Amino acid sequence: MPESTGADVEERTTRDPAPAVSRSLKILGILAAAAGPLTLTEIATALGLAKSSTMNLCLALEEGGMIQRVPTGYQLGRRNAELGGAYAAQFNQIREFYSVCEASPVLRHEVVQVAMLDDHDALYLARHEGSRTVRFGTPLGSRIHAAFSATGNALLMMLDDAQVTEIMANQVPFPRTSPHGVKDLPELLGRLAVARERGWTLDPGEGMQGLVGVAVPLEAWAPGDPQLALGVAIQEARATKEHVHRVASALLEAARLLTNPLGATARK
Repeated sequence: MPESTGADVEERTTRDPAPAVSRSLKILGILAAAAGPLTLTEIATALGLAKSSTMNLCLALEEGGMIQRVPTGYQLGRRNAELGGAYAAQFNQIREFYSVCEASPVLRHEVVQVAMLDDHDALYLARHEGSRTVRFGTPLGSRIHAAFSATGNALLMMLDDAQVTEIMANQVPFPRTSPHGVKDLPELLGRLAVARERGWTLDPGEGMQGLVGVAVPLEAWAPGDPQLALGVAIQEARATKEHVHRVASALLEAARLLTNPLGATARK
């Protein structure tokens, strides 16, 4: 049997093993990033494919419920929401999250969210709506730069400075989202040091203007589970110092209840 050359190995490692799957995933990503439905021509152009090939991919995705046709083109289908919910529900902490919020005299009235760290972003997985008629927060599946939200900072504060620096290496200088936003890595590391000492993070309105964010980290329940964080978005008019501290204490208690009793933190 002839030996494989270096060129053969490189070709096998760089060749797409399933082009149709990769292109289908790209279509989902294109539609997720779009401001509204896209036409077949727009999708084909974004993919760099012929309309006929793009149509075949769209038909398969539509049949599977991943995308749907509307009068103005294609948009994501409801199957994506089902899969997102199934992904979140496989983790013990998210399954218990809603009942813990409802049992809390403070959190039952608030918008409480769960996020995980994905690259340099906080990716929002679950949301407790609270009992107030006016609700704020980040839609499920949304991403916010971890440097600019309390929940993102809570995810970062569980890492050491070297790990944070590695994650944020290609993000500096940070894109300013508000005049008060963190501007560079040293400032972010300083904020995280304060948060570690205090036990919770505070966003005074950088992630979303008009809202004050409070968040705490949540240790993974089992090996292989993602690191999570719990965060609350408080309308600025209600964000008195006393209420912020009340919410922070309630979040710390919720995190305690959602921590594996056999985990590392619980054993300390």
